Amino acid sequence: MVTVLSEIAQVEDVQLLATQLFNAKSKELADMSVHGLVTGDQKSFSFETEHFEGDVGFAVVETTNDAVIIDRLEELLPEIVACKKERELSVMFLAVVNIVSLKGTLLLCGPAEISLARAAFPDGIISNEGSTLMDLGKRVSRKKDYIPAITQAIHGGWSKPKN
Repeated sequence: MVTVLSEIAQVEDVQLLATQLFNAKSKELADMSVHGLVTGDQKSFSFETEHFEGDVGFAVVETTNDAVIIDRLEELLPEIVACKKERELSVMFLAVVNIVSLKGTLLLCGPAEISLARAAFPDGIISNEGSTLMDLGKRVSRKKDYIPAITQAIHGGWSKPKN
């Protein structure tokens, strides 16, 4: 299919075009408001267990340049907290996924997020002094990697910290 479309569009180097498209998307994301980044691709998941009842919000930003997004951490964290409050979520995560290196980083905006992230991703590495970033390695899919692990942790007895 790619071959046919590239012939129709008269594109000689499909890889170059793909790289240019990904870079354009990353540039657009770098210029996006923090509200747009936090709410643009955010979904909520409801849980009701013996130890936890509530909604978990999970936003994802996919980019070829994750550093550009992570460099805005100090702007993003308050917006994640605001979104969490506005949507009445118990927990709110933002994952920044580098689609080239296939690397995921989870932004943690508070004690509940740190606690659930540690329960769901015990091999995840808290990678900064403020405990607001967790390196998730090659985990990059909300559907296949993130939500199943969070669901397992919650159904396994995780409860939200009291503070």
